[in-house]
Order: sequence, then C-alpha cells, then structure tokens
Amino acid sequence: MPPETDPSVRVRIAPAGLEFTASPTEDLLSAARRAGVAVRWSCRNGACELCEARLLSGRVLNTRTRQDEHPSATVRLCRCQPRGPVELEIEEVMAAGSNTPQQVQANVRDITPLSHDVYRVTLDLPRRRELDFHAGQYLSVRLPGAEPSYFSIASSPSASSIELHVQAGTDWATALRVMEAFRTGPVTLELPHGKACLAQVPTKPLILIAAGTGFAQMKSIVDYLRETDCKQPVFLYWGVRRHQDMYLRSLAWEWHEEWPGFAFFPVVGDDADNDWSGHHDQLVRAVLAGGYEWPEVEVIASGSPPMVYTLMDALLAVGLPESAFYSDVLEYAPRS
Repeated sequence: MPPETDPSVRVRIAPAGLEFTASPTEDLLSAARRAGVAVRWSCRNGACELCEARLLSGRVLNTRTRQDEHPSATVRLCRCQPRGPVELEIEEVMAAGSNTPQQVQANVRDITPLSHDVYRVTLDLPRRRELDFHAGQYLSVRLPGAEPSYFSIASSPSASSIELHVQAGTDWATALRVMEAFRTGPVTLELPHGKACLAQVPTKPLILIAAGTGFAQMKSIVDYLRETDCKQPVFLYWGVRRHQDMYLRSLAWEWHEEWPGFAFFPVVGDDADNDWSGHHDQLVRAVLAGGYEWPEVEVIASGSPPMVYTLMDALLAVGLPESAFYSDVLEYAPRS
C-alpha cells in the first residue's frame, strides 16, 4: 500500500502573514480557531458577517451554495472549505505585537489575595469582544498625575474579563496606589502592549521562563495554548526567592498533571540572604540542565532586565538563535 499523505492544505492570512493548515473537509473558521488565530466570529452560520475575508488566491467551496469561489471574492470563513492552498485578506487579524493600543475604562469585578503581597485583580471591560490582544501581552494602568503602571495580562485572549497579578508590598508606593485605585472605582487602562506574545500556536517546542509575577504572562500563554490545537511540547520554568512567593504553584502543577506535553519546573532559592542576581543564576542553570535542542526551540522570558539578559546570553552561547528569544525587556530596556 502507498504511504498515507496528509491532506491538509496551507492557509495564509494577509497582511498579518499568519499561516495555518486546514483539512479540505473543515471550514476555514474552525481551522483558524484550532490554530489559535484570532478571527472575529459570532454566529458560525454566515449571518453575522464578522468572519468575512477577501480571497486573494486559490479556490474555496462555498458550503451554502455548493459553488466554488475564486480570487477577489468576499467569503465567510464559517461557510467555506479549501480546495487547495489559499491566501485570504483579513485586516482585523493582527500579527504578534501589532495590535494598536486603545484606552478603555474598566470596572473592577474582584480582588483576591494570592499570597502575602500578590493579588489577583479581575477587570470587566465594556465591549470586551471588540478589544483584541494576543496571549502574553501587557497593559498599562493610567492614574491622574502619575506615570503609567504596567502589568502582564494573565488571562487568555478569549476570556470575558481581564486578569492581573499585582504585587503590592507595604514598601511599594506605586503598587499600593494602583491597588487603592482598583478598590475605589473604575480605572483607565491602555492595551495591548508588547511583542513577546503569540498570535497563533507555535510550530516549535516552547520554553517559558518567568521570575516572580512574570508568571502572569505565562499563564495567559498557557491558557491560550490549552484552548487551541497546540501539538508542540511546552516547558515552564518559574523562579522565585522563597516557596511562599510561588503564589499559584498548585495551578502550575495542575497543568503539569493534566496536559500531556506540558512540564513544570519550579526553581526556588529558599534563601532570604540571596540577592536577585543569585536567583537569576539558579534559574539559568535549571533551564540549561533541560538539555534541549537549542536551535530547534523558541523561548519567551519574563522578569527583570538583569534576569532576562543573563538568561539570553547563556542560551545564545549554547546555540539558541537570537531570533528565537522573546522578551518585552528587549523592547522597553534595550542594552546600550
């Protein structure tokens, strides 16, 4: 018997440049959502028109009329199947990090302590479905007379609310002021920000590395990947100074136990006398001990600039391509 071949075809979305595969027997909306591509949709029966696209090349079968559609036609992704490789134009679908930030008013739904100084803040946004962001992006809180305060979004792009993890120790005046604003009324947010994010599921093994509340960014990414058709292995390293600082350790272990292909590696200094540079070295050593095929993986890192640059230098030295290392630190705190 001849070997079986994969019947899937390649679908490309312009101008974002995103690509995914689709079976000739599935609609393009289902294939896009399986790949984690943020295509707008609502009804799934062709009535709402939110998933419209312009066909640039290739042919698709209109499942309502049973007729083929050709280039320049306007199609609805929920009502077409690919006849072969196709290219679509959808202006609303953005590449990683290219969403235009917007200012919005948010209402605080809930504030929950997660540890002695970390709080989960849940925010409701008006017209939430009209505001897009990618897994791993962050936002700023805008308070009168103060510089913006930045926080990673800890929730999936598909979530109905926005989740933040805010560390507010008694000696952190800025964080305490932000927490007071959350407790007293609506707040102004600007989002999204950041290029160290995912616009679709990865095509290589993914290593996530976080220090402290950098876990929030990784939670957004993990939630997103668990909702999509991610077939690549995912490894999460979370470094903290003390055991009690790992404020959602049980959730990370839950992912480890329930999601095949996911592995969690906690890295705890557990030494109150160590400074952060010592913990950075410990986290880097733990990651290097994984023995990965460094030219064949991608890395997203979240933490302080010293941690991120220490990690990046170590990984580039063992063969990770610089283009495969992502961190927002590279954008907001570039090395001179």
